[in-house]
Amino acid sequence: MTWLVTGGAGYIGAHVVRAFGDVGLRTVVVDDLSSGHAQFVPDDVPLVRGPIGDTALVRQVLAEHQVTGVVHVAGFKYAGVSVERPLHTYEQNVTGTLSVLEAMAAEGVDAIVFSSSAATYGTPHTDLVTEETPTSPESPYGESKLIGEWLLRDQARAVGLRHTSLRYFNVVGSGYPDVCDTSPHNLFPLVLDALVAGRTPRINGVDYDTPDGTCVRDYIHVADLAVSHVAAARRLEAGEPLEPVYNLGSGDGVSVRQIMTAMADVTGIRFEPETGPRRPGDPARIVASGDLAARDLDWQMRHSLEDMVRSAWDARRAAADADAESHDPTA
Repeated sequence: MTWLVTGGAGYIGAHVVRAFGDVGLRTVVVDDLSSGHAQFVPDDVPLVRGPIGDTALVRQVLAEHQVTGVVHVAGFKYAGVSVERPLHTYEQNVTGTLSVLEAMAAEGVDAIVFSSSAATYGTPHTDLVTEETPTSPESPYGESKLIGEWLLRDQARAVGLRHTSLRYFNVVGSGYPDVCDTSPHNLFPLVLDALVAGRTPRINGVDYDTPDGTCVRDYIHVADLAVSHVAAARRLEAGEPLEPVYNLGSGDGVSVRQIMTAMADVTGIRFEPETGPRRPGDPARIVASGDLAARDLDWQMRHSLEDMVRSAWDARRAAADADAESHDPTA
């Protein structure tokens, strides 16, 4: 039995691939490396370079590797940028998902775990988001992820596709020193890059109705996230029932200022963050309950905030050392 992980050379996808390997499940990766890194994929995992929008390529991979299920992680994941590039976002996330489902149907693969997003909720009017919270996405990215869920739902009605979608918020940290978050838009790499470069990190908005005035968000460790992807895949493989949607949430958020304090403590770089005005559309608090996923998907917060920051910092330094070595003519 082999599982295809689309986007398996990316930050989240690579952790999913390794989590599968940790329990002895084979995987194959399809990734166009537009934001992923070939070196993130273990040497014993086949990496097929190409876009998921190439249905023929996906079909070929499914057939040649005797794939029994798909973990669909590949996508364009930048909510803010999606507002400026809506057509690109829909092409990558909607047309790409359609291509994967077409290939699966053609090759008789009937199980999929979909990497969705809490962006499907938009700005919820509740302190704790559950799977029953109404969806109201506020960006093309959030909309594209919700459409992806609809595609799975409708394909299930049509051909019996077995599926589940995992919605999550801010994924941080690292489970391996050679895999780090290289996104130019995510908070952790932005702060760590600023500290390495001698710049002062910035907080956008310090006057929210929260305990310290800064936004409160759900931050979850990427390795914990990966474990639940594997749990979902194994239940689908065993024919066990799953809910159509699960939130992978902490149940108790962390503020941006708390993140900054933890960054200073872990890195040993003392700083007072710069402050600026709120960004339009940033709600004061978004935190989700993970109770349903805890029941079905072995979901739990195994890592503290310090663990998240320290693992991200260690991976960031390891990446910098590797980059320096690769450019050292004497190495």
